[in-house]
Amino acid sequence: MRAIIQRVRRAWVDIEGRRIAEIGRGLLILLGIRRGDDERKAVRLAERCANLRIFEDSKGRMNHSLREIGGEVLVVSQFTLVADTKKGNRPSFTTAEEPERANDLYHRFVERLRGFDLNPQTGRFGARMVVGIENEGPVTIILEV
Repeated sequence: MRAIIQRVRRAWVDIEGRRIAEIGRGLLILLGIRRGDDERKAVRLAERCANLRIFEDSKGRMNHSLREIGGEVLVVSQFTLVADTKKGNRPSFTTAEEPERANDLYHRFVERLRGFDLNPQTGRFGARMVVGIENEGPVTIILEV
């Protein structure tokens, strides 16, 4: 399971020209789920995201987590994160989990974030989305479990 985490001033998701989710300061999490990923990994990755210290303290050091700053979070499923690009010029997606199972794990990840008193906004699993971000820093971190 892989997450691309971006510290944002704001982020949003539009589907068919309609805004379905929007957050202020916090994290945009793009989530890719591989074949063989399980609930344990979904829970662990959500915990790592919620507690990742990438927000600045009064001295300008990345020392605070999303939870500590009371930030917002937007989670977007993105199967292309687990693409295999080792051969040729076209990515292979054979390592991506089957949609039904991936959807279950995506929702388990979001549930775990809720357990931290966060109110995650989400994209729509499997939909074609336009994702907008104002990356703050910029700060972009890759986490894998």
